[in-house]
Amino acid sequence: MNIFKKSLILSILLPVLFIGVIAVKASPSANSKAPDVVPDQYIVVLNDNENSDSVADEMVKNNGLSVEHRYSAALRGFSAKIPANRLDEVKNDPRVQFVSEDRVVSIDSHLSGSSIQTLPTGVNRIDAEVNSNKGTGVGVAVIDTGIDLDHPDLKANISANKNCIRQSRPAKDDNGHGSHVAGTIAAINNTQGVLGVASQAKLIAVKVLNAAGSGTWSGVICGIDWVTANAAAKNIKVANMSLGGGGVSDNNCGNTNSDALHKAICKSRDAGITYVVAAGNSGANASSFVPAAYDDAVITVSALGDSDGQSGGLGVNTPYGADDTFPSWSNYGSVVDIAAPGVDIYSTWRSSSYNTISGTSMATPHVAGAAALYIKSNPLSSWNQVRDALVAAAEALGSGHTDPSGNHPEPVLKANTL
Repeated sequence: MNIFKKSLILSILLPVLFIGVIAVKASPSANSKAPDVVPDQYIVVLNDNENSDSVADEMVKNNGLSVEHRYSAALRGFSAKIPANRLDEVKNDPRVQFVSEDRVVSIDSHLSGSSIQTLPTGVNRIDAEVNSNKGTGVGVAVIDTGIDLDHPDLKANISANKNCIRQSRPAKDDNGHGSHVAGTIAAINNTQGVLGVASQAKLIAVKVLNAAGSGTWSGVICGIDWVTANAAAKNIKVANMSLGGGGVSDNNCGNTNSDALHKAICKSRDAGITYVVAAGNSGANASSFVPAAYDDAVITVSALGDSDGQSGGLGVNTPYGADDTFPSWSNYGSVVDIAAPGVDIYSTWRSSSYNTISGTSMATPHVAGAAALYIKSNPLSSWNQVRDALVAAAEALGSGHTDPSGNHPEPVLKANTL
């Protein structure tokens, strides 16, 4: 996949490169492997009553496995290198529920790049700045490339971090993408930089992608597992995942099509965490991309183009179409719940800097921040109650935005009443 180059310019994401998990068949042949499959690397999902450590240790000894991540909260299981001649033996172990192929995962931004404090057009467009509710104390996990832990607009709100790439190190952002997402969610209200949707929420940096913006699904599940295990202690109520990939939902939390990512998100959802995910940037139906397709577990977000921070379509054209319309690259479909500004979004960046980029990656944190606002006011809400409340408060099609493509009936986020 084309990742951030040194000039901070991104290549347009092609559908096949929009990261993901595809269901694992019982005995996949070498010739059937998708190009994003990590050779000989798998996610072993155990039965819920098994002990991940003891089973992993035994399989290391008896089956020659090389274990990388161990999961105990979102999943019972582990990721491992499994020799081809041992794979069927692992799959047939009665303690194993199923085995998923591990796959490449990457950031999901579209191209573009770019003091006194600035009100970003996206925050202005959803009217978050006029809401007296600032999401105080609500934890939002940013499952991404990490966060700039020393950024003056972010560090006061960062309450915890976890690194699934280099586990002995802090989750410092060496790419920029995760810091950009974090700023839209919860940049503080000070005299510089930008203002976030929920400026008093707490940020939890969960690094699952490396400096090039890539990683594996096993690493993403490591992040989900840590978030689930630490949800109560860190008051984590929302998780932002501005990433995704090719695949479909079985509408059964991955239990039918052996999708470890889906299963992990569902168990984390059941632990009280609302997952907000990007629809994707392929200009296609989001039902063919995960986690966007997981309609039973996540809030899926498309991108709106807005140039002036105001509704009504009166601003100048964006690089991708008229003001207050949807860019052609934003995914669409029945699994998409809501839209938010995602074109030319100005936010925090690595090395205490700022940058302007576009994508459903940039739309998603607007909704994650709004979810934190709603949960602050309604602390016992389930994830689907949060979703339904955000949709109910949103701007209906024709009430401030239009859709010449006919693909986007979803409303546009409004945060002023949450």
